[in-house]
Amino acid sequence: MKKCSPLAAALCAAALIGLPVFAHASGDQTAAARPAEPAQSSTTTGTVTAGGQTIQYTAVAGILTVGATDPEDAQLGADGKPQPGSELASQFAAAKTVSDQPPLAHIFYVAYFKKEADAEHRPITFLYNGGPGSSTVWLHMGAFGPKRVDTDDMDTHLPPAPYRLKDNENSLLDVSDLVFIDMPGTGFGRLTGKNAGKAFWGINEDGHAFARFIQRFLTQYNRWNSPKYIFGESYGTTRSAVLSNLLENNYNIDLNGVILLSQIFNFTTDIDEPQFNPGVDLAYELALPTYAATAMYHKKIPQQPLQPFLQQVEAFAIGPYEQALEKGTDLSQTEKQAVADKLHEYTGLPVDYLMRGNLRISGPEFEKTLQQDTDTTTGRLDTRFSGPTIDPLSEGAQYDPQSSAISSAYVSLFNQYVRDTLHYGDGQTYLPEANYPDFTWNFMRHGFPEMNVAPNLAMAMKTNPKLKVMVNGGYYDLATPFFAAQYEDKHLPIETRLAANIQYHWYESGHMVYVKTSALKQLHDNVVAFIKSTE
Repeated sequence: MKKCSPLAAALCAAALIGLPVFAHASGDQTAAARPAEPAQSSTTTGTVTAGGQTIQYTAVAGILTVGATDPEDAQLGADGKPQPGSELASQFAAAKTVSDQPPLAHIFYVAYFKKEADAEHRPITFLYNGGPGSSTVWLHMGAFGPKRVDTDDMDTHLPPAPYRLKDNENSLLDVSDLVFIDMPGTGFGRLTGKNAGKAFWGINEDGHAFARFIQRFLTQYNRWNSPKYIFGESYGTTRSAVLSNLLENNYNIDLNGVILLSQIFNFTTDIDEPQFNPGVDLAYELALPTYAATAMYHKKIPQQPLQPFLQQVEAFAIGPYEQALEKGTDLSQTEKQAVADKLHEYTGLPVDYLMRGNLRISGPEFEKTLQQDTDTTTGRLDTRFSGPTIDPLSEGAQYDPQSSAISSAYVSLFNQYVRDTLHYGDGQTYLPEANYPDFTWNFMRHGFPEMNVAPNLAMAMKTNPKLKVMVNGGYYDLATPFFAAQYEDKHLPIETRLAANIQYHWYESGHMVYVKTSALKQLHDNVVAFIKSTE
């Protein structure tokens, strides 16, 4: 629903619709599927009590249009149309159909501004989800918007509609104006023009599109001198690494802070499909603490205080476990048995299963096997969730119980909220995901696949040594394990002194930390403290 398997998401569509890894985004879609001129904006007002403050705000739901290159983007007016007399205008005039025009991304956003606030001193935060291929309905309606889907702290499938929307006392409007941005081609946004997918669907193309959006937004709302933050979740953290570097070094926009939730920088450590990367065992090691937390949550191992236990598992993961896996076929049977016994102690998985798996259990295998005694599949995005196993004889999990449990509530309530409250979208279809037939994601950069974007964030931190980074994650997230995020950030190619600019926060929740109300409160308070310390 929000994040595809990272290795298969070296083209996200590989997990969604089985397309090949590293394929380039290509082709157009019909003009009917991508209307040339979406409605521009709708402005409403509202009130929310957040962080103990009663905040009156103005909400703007609308479209900002960006070009596929910086020169083309510079020839667009504020209305998203080519400026008269420009080369771009001539190209549009010469095009016989919309599909012949230069590519444009009409990006949907919802912005919330605190009334009567001093723009120069009022922070502004740009938020987006991941995928790649996801809209930002999840962060908007689950985390920091003024309204929130009520998930009742459940770890099972929600009851069917009617769902409940409630005021969000943990909205970030107490400290920052908010801009929720849908990825090009999702939400009410559409792509138009020739080869539009290829122009905007890719690690580099997407980063530039978001940078151009932010540049245009700062101009349209006169926020150039405001404290600025970017907040990405899941693949949105990948985007943030690329985007922070672009903003700092291509667009001359210094950021006050980069906020990361459920981080993934290095796609070669994917625990969803590590079997396709033999010889690189880091994925198994970094997922082990999440396996252990999950096993204890589902009472497959003895109960004990969580954090001290996980510290013990982490030490084993990058110590004896790592050393054993590095030996490969030189590992003796006695050594293998000892490691399997320890893995059983930490995960509850059968020793013979661990031995047959050569001490290497992928995420889908763990999700399928942990509760197989009751034909129950464990969640991926949030391993606290469970659901009936589809095929008891399958090798791995065939769906994600957490995604199935809550997606309908988020999508249904947003569709009602955006039309009834924000007065936008009548007669239009909101696309929570970019499930187009030709959707592919280009991970190629300079002729090579860019499978690790850590150097991008490192460059941003080096060229702006005052840039602060906040890393957040859930103990029960098997899509982007928290220990993997910590490992990535502690191995950024930066000077030791810059490592002090990074702070870490872990929560007893999953990929969507905010699904659990108490974790959302902690996340809100931590982000508030981060913004106040850096604005």
